[in-house]
Amino acid sequence: MDNQRLFLLVALALVMLLVWTTWQQDYGPRQAETTAATQEEQADAAAPEPGAADDRAADDPASPGGREDDAPGASDDTGAGADSEAIMADTVRVTTDVLDIEIPLAGGNIRDAALREHTRAVDDDTPFQLLGNTDPLFVAQSGLIGDDVEAPGHMAEWEAVAERYTLEDDADQIEVPLRWRSESGVTITRRYLFERDSYLVRVVHEVENASDADWRGYQYSQLRRTTETEGPGFLGAASYTGGVLYSPEEKYQKISFGDMDKEDISLDIADGWLAMIQHYFLAAWVPPRDQELRYYSRVSRGEYILGHSSPWQSVAAGDTQAFENRLFIGPKEQDRLDAVAAGLELTVDYGWLTIISKPLFVALDWIHDVVGNWGWSIILLTLGIKLVFYKLSETSYRSMARMRKLQPEMQKLKERYGEDRQQMNQELMQLYKKEKVNPLGGCLPILIQIPVFIALYWVLLESVELRQAPWILWIQDLAERDPFYVLPLLMGATMFLQQKLNPAPMDPIQQKIMMGLPLVFTIFFMFFPAGLVLYWVTNNSLSILQQWIITRRIEAGAKS
Repeated sequence: MDNQRLFLLVALALVMLLVWTTWQQDYGPRQAETTAATQEEQADAAAPEPGAADDRAADDPASPGGREDDAPGASDDTGAGADSEAIMADTVRVTTDVLDIEIPLAGGNIRDAALREHTRAVDDDTPFQLLGNTDPLFVAQSGLIGDDVEAPGHMAEWEAVAERYTLEDDADQIEVPLRWRSESGVTITRRYLFERDSYLVRVVHEVENASDADWRGYQYSQLRRTTETEGPGFLGAASYTGGVLYSPEEKYQKISFGDMDKEDISLDIADGWLAMIQHYFLAAWVPPRDQELRYYSRVSRGEYILGHSSPWQSVAAGDTQAFENRLFIGPKEQDRLDAVAAGLELTVDYGWLTIISKPLFVALDWIHDVVGNWGWSIILLTLGIKLVFYKLSETSYRSMARMRKLQPEMQKLKERYGEDRQQMNQELMQLYKKEKVNPLGGCLPILIQIPVFIALYWVLLESVELRQAPWILWIQDLAERDPFYVLPLLMGATMFLQQKLNPAPMDPIQQKIMMGLPLVFTIFFMFFPAGLVLYWVTNNSLSILQQWIITRRIEAGAKS
């Protein structure tokens, strides 16, 4: 009996440590945030190396493996030529059905990106800002580097012909062109292409060489952010904030801020992508397929940079060629991520139990398609899991019920051999053998179900679909805590009832500890997301019903 109790307490402690560390990550005190550098301080980004290519020049102008000590290109400060069509504003604003974007002409990069379908909070209609030049800094940058020729880096000055672009109701796409000109006659047009109901932005650099000499250069694209908010984690459970690389060989690879601090990376990857991810949202550069690029990381003034660069490309005099890339800025909605690139859905990080979590989310999503409410979907999924494990649970509860029936006999043995622990244990073993009771019979079925519980826990934690998803009445956001603490109180009550159905420990100290657990858990769960507490209340309630039925059957059989 003591061994069984020990197994259950260890399992309970593991689950609680998992839950607590993840809560600390998402709801606990944040680390002090690094103040974002000014735009002038950002201008010291070192030139990345060009991507892998057979025709790489021996006099490669990039500094291999170098830290960020030099400007990205001598031409970064080259201004745009005079143009009667150019606007005088310093920022271009773009509005689609899902994005609000700001593009400053100094750099021509997407500096601010707000998600119109995702607000800051249930009671705050302000769109959630994913990218921004604020604290913490999180921006997407792109540019070109020339081989001893002028080219616009990510701090170059650009021209625009309009100050505002809006995706009209009858349009499926809008194009935002920016223009840069060199004194030698090279014109580079950066085109941003936005599509309806899409967080994916095509970025095209079109090089028009009207000079009398060949132009040679390469493109680089990078994500830049500050603030390390990565939590302590337990078995990888805490929601991860940091960099990610994907390659067909290595698959999903985390490049944490700590990894970037230790050393710069420089890898040649084909058919890969890079991202900076956080809880629920991400930004990712997804380059064209079938092209090997150089992936790199840099650190400067507390800012972490993860990027890639294309191979060299030559544009003959009088010719025009283009560099292309794609930028995803949005939520971790798995259907969207699957459609963008292979492996991008892995940014919904379920940890080491992904093989279990993925089917659970598929089932949860399917149920939601039917019932249209994430709260009821959680309840129905929990019911389905209980049905799958019904036989295992039945074995566990039968064992507990038989142990409960032996409580009077066990108490007598305790009174008789209370001072002789060894003799009492021997008598207990004989009693178990006589009554054909396995004191560990209730442990294995419970331990088998723990991975499923942890996997479902990650699903409820990581799924952006539950963010601001209402259930009923006062529960208007399943990703936030219950504002009136009704669900935590119900969870504590169901846990207390479960204890009453289980055999009480013989040790008085253990009895007091077990009686105090419902109160401790109730306090813990007051701060947890309502969706997770709803799952636990449902699971406890179904367990109580199943255990009560089994206990009544065994007691009725004993009387007959």
